[in-house]
Amino acid sequence: MTWRSAREAAVAVNGRHSGRPTLEEVAARAGVGRGTVSRVINGSPQVSDQAKAAVQRAIAELGYVPNRAARALAGSRTDAIALVIPEPEAKLFAEPYFSDIILGVSAELAETDMQLLLTLARTAKERQRLAQYFTAHRVDGVLLVSVHEDDPLPDLLQEIDMPTVLSGRRSDSEALSYVDSDNVGGARSAVAHLLSSGRHAVATITGHLDMYVARCRLDGYRRAIETAGLASDDSLVARSDFTEQGGRDAMGSLLARRPDIDAVFAASDVMASGALQVLREAGRRVPDDVALIGFDDSAIARHMDPPLTSVRQPIQEMGRTMARVLLEEISARQQARRHVVLATELVLRMSA
Repeated sequence: MTWRSAREAAVAVNGRHSGRPTLEEVAARAGVGRGTVSRVINGSPQVSDQAKAAVQRAIAELGYVPNRAARALAGSRTDAIALVIPEPEAKLFAEPYFSDIILGVSAELAETDMQLLLTLARTAKERQRLAQYFTAHRVDGVLLVSVHEDDPLPDLLQEIDMPTVLSGRRSDSEALSYVDSDNVGGARSAVAHLLSSGRHAVATITGHLDMYVARCRLDGYRRAIETAGLASDDSLVARSDFTEQGGRDAMGSLLARRPDIDAVFAASDVMASGALQVLREAGRRVPDDVALIGFDDSAIARHMDPPLTSVRQPIQEMGRTMARVLLEEISARQQARRHVVLATELVLRMSA
C-alpha cells in the first residue's frame, strides 16, 4: 500500500463514521489536494484563483461546513518535531553521518520547548503508520534525512502543508526547504587533487544513484576529469550504496577490470574504508600504489591507517541549520521555502 492509499484508507474510515461531508471529499470533488482545501478555508493567499474557485464550488455543492473544533486542534502546537530516517537500523548505526545530524539537530533544539522524535521508516507497515501520523498533524514539523528519488513522503508532507526541511534534496528543482552541502564542488576538488599529484587512472565509487547527493558527487568527479582534458571512462566508475560492504565490492570490481588504477575517490568515508581493506588484501599500498580519498571527514577518516584524506562537509552544522530553518517555518507559516548550501573543504591526510 502506498503512502497516498494508506492516507485515503484512513480518511475513508473516518468519513463513513462522520455522516457529513469531509475535507477529503471536498478535495476529491474539486480535483485538488487536501492541503489546498485547507489553505482556501483558512484564507491563505498561496492558492491560485482557479483552485480557489474549484474548492468554493465543491464546498457549496457538498454543503461542507468546517469543523471548528478540528480546525482549532489542527492549528494548535504539539511542541514536537519528527526526525525521519528512512533507512535500515544497521545503516543508521554504521554511518557517522546520521549520528552527526542527530547531534546537530538536538543541539539546536536544546534551548527550545520542542521534543525531538526520532523515527525509522524501515518497512511498508511503518511507512503506512507514519503517513497516517503526519496526516493527523501530530507533530509541528518534519526533518527528513537520506531522501531517495522515489520516496513519496516529501510529496505527502507538502500536500498536507506540513512544515518540512530535507537533508539534501531530490533534484536541482526541489520545492521543499532543504539544507545541503556543495557536493559537486567537494568531489571536484578531491579528484582535481588526485590528478594534480600525478595520478592518471582515477576511479570513483558512487553512492546510490537514486539519491541526488550521489549523482552530484559523480558529476563533480566527471567535471574534474573533463577539466584535466581526460576522456570519460565508465570502466573507472563503480556504482555502490554508501555502505562499507558496498565499498569492498566496488573496489574488487574496479581492480578486476582496471588493474592499472592508481587513485580512487569514494563518495563516502564508509565506502573508502571498505575499499582500503580490499586494496590491502590485493597487496596495493596506500598511498604509494593507490591514493584514496573519501567524503564526509567523519571519525572513520581520522582513525583509518593511513588516515584518510576526505572532503569535509559540516554535518553537525547541517543538522543545526535544518532545525533552525524548520523552527522558522513553523513560526511563520507563510514564509518562502529556504534552500541552504554549505561549503565543503578538502582535508589532506596520508592516504592521498
